[in-house]
Amino acid sequence: MDEIELAKQAIKGNKAAQLRLLELYRDSMYRVAYSYMQNEHDANDALQEMTYQCLKNIHKVQTPEYFKTWLVRIVINTCLMMKRQQKRIVVTDNLEEQPQQMAELFELNDVISKLPVEQQELIHLKYFKDLKNSDIATLQKIPEGTVKSRLHKTLKKLRHLLGEGGVS
Repeated sequence: MDEIELAKQAIKGNKAAQLRLLELYRDSMYRVAYSYMQNEHDANDALQEMTYQCLKNIHKVQTPEYFKTWLVRIVINTCLMMKRQQKRIVVTDNLEEQPQQMAELFELNDVISKLPVEQQELIHLKYFKDLKNSDIATLQKIPEGTVKSRLHKTLKKLRHLLGEGGVS
């Protein structure tokens, strides 16, 4: 049975098909969650929440061909929600001195976190998830040209932020 047929069965309530689809997409969903959360524990928490949301709302999927896209959207929304909650927690651990490369990665991550959430999401989808512009357009339900222009503006803004004493 192909993925689309499996998705149709899952949407109709077939529990075996639902579990099979979740298993099929588990690795790619984990990569998305990890790219947002930056650690295994939080990525697994996001996957657990995605599984719950999926099983609870699978009957709402209208187009079986976009089932994987629907799951990616759930993962992204879950990760963004978790990141908002984490911002409220103040971390007081002192970091030991890091090698230059790690320091640059942390600095880059800090600069990305200064962007608006929509631009952060775009960077994660494009460069951490390696999605094509057309896939991002489908995922966000916007024209591909809009993705290109937003990406251009986001990269310009990143270059500007990095030029102000950031990683060069």
